[in-house]
Amino acid sequence: MTRRVVTSLRETIAGPVGALEAAVDSVGAQPRAIAVVCHPHPLQQGTMHNKVVTTLARAFVQLGAHVVRFNFRGVGTSEGSYADGIGERADALAVVAWSRARWPRRRLYLGGFSFGAGVALAAAASARPAGLVTVAPPVANLPTDFVPPSCPWLLVHGGADDVVPVGPTAAFIETLAAPPRFVVLDGVGHFFHGQLRVLEETVTAFFAPDFGATAEAS
Repeated sequence: MTRRVVTSLRETIAGPVGALEAAVDSVGAQPRAIAVVCHPHPLQQGTMHNKVVTTLARAFVQLGAHVVRFNFRGVGTSEGSYADGIGERADALAVVAWSRARWPRRRLYLGGFSFGAGVALAAAASARPAGLVTVAPPVANLPTDFVPPSCPWLLVHGGADDVVPVGPTAAFIETLAAPPRFVVLDGVGHFFHGQLRVLEETVTAFFAPDFGATAEAS
């Protein structure tokens, strides 16, 4: 797959408690789909510029999607303050609604990293994405009203993650009637240092058939 030049445009999206700072990544052409990507924990310096978040965005952009990254309430110039994951789920759903209104009749994908992966996973039942990717989701923190997603779902975890250990995630998956495609990258830590390209290729390989694309490395 030939790698294309990506542009990023700033946007402001109306959220549940005020404006949300966002960026739309694209290659300039009409989108074949759209993707919304959620960032790590707001109280631990997580932002839409996190390298894992931008890696997920890059995978979808290269496949032909427009990708919306955004800052949760209280992060960057987004209004509001941290809301224990519940408010952040509402933020994600507001961005999903905005994206669908902006690009109607396009498939929508949802993803996130760490805290953002948990938000995406919790929001999936309401958002009804065409596909879901969660990287190192803290499954112990899922809300009590959690409903497992029914869409194709890729879950990627570092085998040496000492922030969100892989063991509880593996045990959680065993409880699901429809488990995700579970990829554990041996020896990889929480932040995927030195392994971002492997992460991108893993995401591309899983979703490439949806886009009629090959999963060859570029």
